[in-house]
Amino acid sequence: MVSKLSDNQRSLKLAPLLQDGGWKLQSERDAIHKSFSFANFNCAFAFMTAVALQAEKMDHHPEWFNVYNRVDITLSTHDCQGLSSRDIDLATHIDEAAAKYISQD
Repeated sequence: MVSKLSDNQRSLKLAPLLQDGGWKLQSERDAIHKSFSFANFNCAFAFMTAVALQAEKMDHHPEWFNVYNRVDITLSTHDCQGLSSRDIDLATHIDEAAAKYISQD
């Protein structure tokens, strides 16, 4: 069973994503959200493919929305109805993947 992040985990692991990573807490539920913009649809789709492959390996899937070069991602763990370490791990991978595909202009 996956558990929600403790207050200590939120301070140590979640805070850096919120402060430096551009992720934002959602006001209506315990979730984080971030928008990404790429040079074109091909870069956005390549990014989504990289994220999808990692998400499948982790058995943890994002909620996302794509229009042309923009990808909006929301992360929350349905099993615990809030943020878990899975969300932190996937957000970290997402940021690493985005850096690779955003630089492909």
